[in-house]
Amino acid sequence: MKLALLIAVAAVAGTVLATNNNVGGQFLAAFHHGSTAPHYLGYVEGETTLVAPPIAGRLVARPVERGGRAKKGDRLYVIDTTQAEAEVARAMATLTEFQARHDNLLTGKRSEEQDVVRARRRELEATLTLAEQELKRQTDLTAKNYSSRQSYDQAVAQVAELRARAAALAAQERAGDLAARDTEIAAAAALIEQNQANLARARNRLTDLMPIAPEDALVENTFFNVGEWVPAGSPVVSLLPDFRVKLRFFLPELDVAKARAGGRVRFTCDGCPPDLVATITYVSPRAEYTPPVIYSQSARARLVFMIEARPEPTQLLLQPGLPIAVEEFMADAKP
Repeated sequence: MKLALLIAVAAVAGTVLATNNNVGGQFLAAFHHGSTAPHYLGYVEGETTLVAPPIAGRLVARPVERGGRAKKGDRLYVIDTTQAEAEVARAMATLTEFQARHDNLLTGKRSEEQDVVRARRRELEATLTLAEQELKRQTDLTAKNYSSRQSYDQAVAQVAELRARAAALAAQERAGDLAARDTEIAAAAALIEQNQANLARARNRLTDLMPIAPEDALVENTFFNVGEWVPAGSPVVSLLPDFRVKLRFFLPELDVAKARAGGRVRFTCDGCPPDLVATITYVSPRAEYTPPVIYSQSARARLVFMIEARPEPTQLLLQPGLPIAVEEFMADAKP
């Protein structure tokens, strides 16, 4: 009799526990307090942009302050630019030098230098005319045996020498009118491109020391004050752009099929206007367990999936950390 009574009590207790577990799981899955429509709880999260210099230096200016607003194109900070500006000036001077060398190769010698060559050629031609006349005279005298063979040979040799020198000067004059060889011009052009790249790199480094805001953003935090030494790669300012705010909420395993990338949800928050809408951008492929972690059939109700959604850009600017409640899944966003 006592044994039967104990068995009956155990059966009733098991039924009550099973019912309580089922109700608790349904409560967790719905995320609501006795209402018929489920509210999925979450919060606002911001994705900050850390702005850091690529090289170390002393912070000489920081126009923005923590908690302020920065417009697109506003100067965020300035690292000492003395060395960077000197590097830009050096690169510009070097580029100017090689451009002048290249232009010089494209033209011939200066007109003054060519005038000197032409004058030497005319002088040599006059001497050659006189030598040819002397050769003609020696030819006639030798034929009449009035002159020696040696004098005739000397006249012939002098004419040949003068003609060769005249030909050399004529070739030098033509070469002076020409530009440099193609290979020399190509090498000079390559040096110009190399120095243009060096100048672009120097200017880019100078720009990196004086960055501007890429978008309208909230200055979430500042990490260095004016006069302090900033190590390379250390953030000086963190920005929170307006479009880098997202919702993060969690769906139970029974409702995760409602969430699709591109779908829209309606949400609310304390003190916010009605009809706020966000577009789902990410659905976690991995489930999370609410404690206690029990891998059993009854624990499926405790499975939750993280969902991320991006609010409409024309709506109210939401503060990171603000609690929100997703009330409704809407139709997919139009492409």
